[in-house]
Amino acid sequence: MSDTIHQLGTSPRVLLVIDQPMLAQYVTLALNHSISLTQVAQNTEETMAALTSWRPHLAIVDMDLAYGAILERLGYTAPSNDHIPVIALTRRGDLQTKLAAFDHGVDDILTVPFSPEELVARVLVIMRRTYYEKVTLTPVLKLGDLEIDILNCLVRVHGKDLHLTAIEQNLLYLLAANAGRLLTRNEIMDQLWGTDYIAESNVVDRHIRNLRIKLQNGWRAPRYIATIPGQGYRFVATAETDPPAT
Repeated sequence: MSDTIHQLGTSPRVLLVIDQPMLAQYVTLALNHSISLTQVAQNTEETMAALTSWRPHLAIVDMDLAYGAILERLGYTAPSNDHIPVIALTRRGDLQTKLAAFDHGVDDILTVPFSPEELVARVLVIMRRTYYEKVTLTPVLKLGDLEIDILNCLVRVHGKDLHLTAIEQNLLYLLAANAGRLLTRNEIMDQLWGTDYIAESNVVDRHIRNLRIKLQNGWRAPRYIATIPGQGYRFVATAETDPPAT
């Protein structure tokens, strides 16, 4: 392995081979805790170009998009014959799918849906195991007056700790990762519960309502979560100097 790929430096590079914007944003925000630079590739051409010109230290691959040839190129025959560690994302948790992924050179597999802290933990382990270096970890993400610490499962508003359930925290994280973008109820459900999950029709609305209460988010003048009637929800950035909504 070459010295260039061995040296993580201050800005390790992670290539995201993902063509779904919501999932790509979710992964990108999670990696802001430990990874400085990310780049998204949506097809084979963009993936191979990034391998040559950008020289990533790690690849996170959506197996639904990049199966077979792309996984082999990432895992075994990347430019200059350097092995790039690969984490595969899959919506299928069966043993056959996992074994096939490992056969294509994948180093680890994460089943969708997953929590951001689980992704960060997997990335840290693989980076340290591959490059024998510690990756700098940013403990807290600040989004307006919200502070999200996914590793310690803490959310604060104006310095006050909120007691959120795991689903509420992941829901807030998903919305914040896609700030300004409309997320439909079906998209939220698929991302947090999985495409095969069958639930009552108001499960997303119920968790949104509980989250708003804890955030003191008024629906008439939303500072965090805005409702788009008949469509879904959107995260609204807030100013740190604004008082909490009532």
